[in-house]
Order: sequence, then structure tokens, then C-alpha cells
Amino acid sequence: MTQLHDAMAARVAKGEYPGLVVLVARGDQVHVNEIGFFNFDGKRPMTRDTLFRIASMTKPVVAAATMMLVEDGVIALDEPVDRLLPELAGPRVLARVDGPLDETVPARRAVTIEDLLTFRMGSGLLTEPTFMPSFPIVEAGEQLRLTLGPPDPRTPHPPDEWIRLFGTLPLMYQPGERWLYNFGALVLGVLVARAARMPLPDVLRTRVFEPLGMVDTGFHTTPGNLERIPDYYMTDAATGEVALQPVSAPEQWSQPPVFPSGADGLLSTVDDYLKFARLLLAGGGDLLSPGSVRMMTTNHLTPEQIATGGIILDPKGWGYGMSVSPEGWYGWDGGYGTIWFNDPDRKLIGMAFSQCSDFLFNGSKAEFIQLARGE
Repeated sequence: MTQLHDAMAARVAKGEYPGLVVLVARGDQVHVNEIGFFNFDGKRPMTRDTLFRIASMTKPVVAAATMMLVEDGVIALDEPVDRLLPELAGPRVLARVDGPLDETVPARRAVTIEDLLTFRMGSGLLTEPTFMPSFPIVEAGEQLRLTLGPPDPRTPHPPDEWIRLFGTLPLMYQPGERWLYNFGALVLGVLVARAARMPLPDVLRTRVFEPLGMVDTGFHTTPGNLERIPDYYMTDAATGEVALQPVSAPEQWSQPPVFPSGADGLLSTVDDYLKFARLLLAGGGDLLSPGSVRMMTTNHLTPEQIATGGIILDPKGWGYGMSVSPEGWYGWDGGYGTIWFNDPDRKLIGMAFSQCSDFLFNGSKAEFIQLARGE
């Protein structure tokens, strides 16, 4: 932990990001380091109870809730999604991904719930997290304001309208053919809510957060908690400087979102997310069966699908809502600068929560994983 702390503190001292909270746990031993500050003015230090936008670390939580519904017999992994999402019935597929929207062919099979979990539904981000080519299908999604990539600016559409609009778009590839990031989790959030017959925030609260005691995790927080949310930073492409970003300001989190995103919608703390990580490391506890946890944390992709996953997959396998390394450890990142992994062989949990996207791409992430795993 000393070496890990020094390495992360050195990056903060160089101005790569204002601060972060690091947690490493094995069994009952939990080590937490609070490093740096909420922002670059250096006035408010990071604390253990800091609330972070965990973005895509929402995906594993929604995958867990999905598996609870599977175990309850409410849904099945191999069932077509159109039973609960009739807006997606009879899908068409682009004849070529860069072609016009009216040049399509029939889907060779239905999209299943497992396709959503494994991100093989046939639609998703085509390249790196912050760039999409100006293909007609991409421009159509932007015109519909579906917020299919980064979580901000948020979509204005409530879930039923969102899925209706999404259903007007053809798929990019045949179902099951290719791993494509993000869209599957957005659709899954709508499906889970319909399956459980309650809004997605209520599903996660009753099935995951309350049973685990995750008191600070949710799609919004109280006005009194807004001061616990740091500023969000990312390098400005024009200047090359790490700059405060105007999106996702703390005030935005004081009200429930119009569209609770199953892809990237949650706030949490390191201690709250530790409870979720421990659930998986323990094989599911009282909430999930060991078999469900194995399904979530086992790679389901072919070598060809991994090879075409791009920088986002980097190149690992994919379970349900999370990546799986060839060495068997699993977890996922949040695009606003958070990372989590479980290492079953070492019985180890690691987390580093910042609010700077650069953490994931400037070598900090790789250094954290290496040092936290003792390599």
C-alpha cells in the first residue's frame, strides 16, 4: 500500500488529476488512502466518504439485478427481448454499417437478454469512448438525443419514449455477431424495470442496495450531499491541459434523472462499492447463486470478438456487464475516472476512484492494477 500510495500521490503532485481515493481489501483487511483534493484549488481534501460518479461501473450492478430476476424465473437468458420490449420486435440490420438507414436486411435471429448482457445485441459504440464516425446510424442516434455514448448531456427522454425511439433505428450488425459497447446496458435497464414492474432505481434499491447496506449509492442524492461530489475533469483536446468540465455538475445530482441509465447512471463511494464487490467475490452470498456469479464473471466472447473490441475492451474477455482478464480477475471502469477489480485467486479487491477521465488513459489505471495486485 505504501508503494501504491506513493505512485498515485506522485501523479497528483504532477497535476495529472486533483485527487482520488484508493481502496485495497483482502478478507477483513481494508486499506484506504485518500490522496489529493476535490479540485485543483487544493482547499477540500478527498475523504473516504466522497461521492463519485461511477459511470459505467453501473453496468455490473444492473447485470447482478438481471441475474436475480433470472433466478426468480421472471426472465430467461435465452428469451427474445421483444416480449418485454415490443418496440424492438422484428429488427432490421444495416446492409453495411456505414450505409444509409433504409438499406437493411432482416435479422437472422432475435436479440436475447443474454445478448444485452454480453454486448452482442448488434448495436453499440463503434470506436473509442469519445469518438464515433459520422455514419448515418450514428448521426440518427444523435438527432434523437438518445445519449448512446458518454452519459452527458443526459437524454431528455423517459424510458418508454427512449426505447420507442431506439427501436426506430436498425441494428448495426447481426445479433450475436460482434461485441459493441454500451447500448446493451441502456436497453437492459429498460427491460429490467419492465420485468420487475417498477422503475430501475427501485429495482436496484430493493434488490441490491438495501440488502447490502449501500446507503450512499443511487441515481441521485440529497441536496445536503452535493458537497461530497468532486468536480469533474478531463484533458482539453485544444489546449492539452486538464480542465474542469461543464457537464455533470454536482447540482445535477440533486433530482432523479428522467432516464435512469443502466449503463452509467450511479453515484457511489468506495465503501459502498466494496460491499457489492464482496458479494461477487463470496460467490453471491444470500442474493445470487454461485452459478449466476460464474456466468457474470466468465468470458463469453470468441477470440474474434475480443480482437475487434478495440481500446474499450483492451483486449479482455467480457462476462455480463464487466470485463474478464485472461488471468481470471474481473471488473470494470467508469469513464469519469473510476476503476474496480476482483481477483479471486488472490481473494483481493481493488478500487481507485477519481473524477478525471485521464486516470483511465494516462497510465494511472495500469499502474494501479499492477501495484494493487502486487506485481
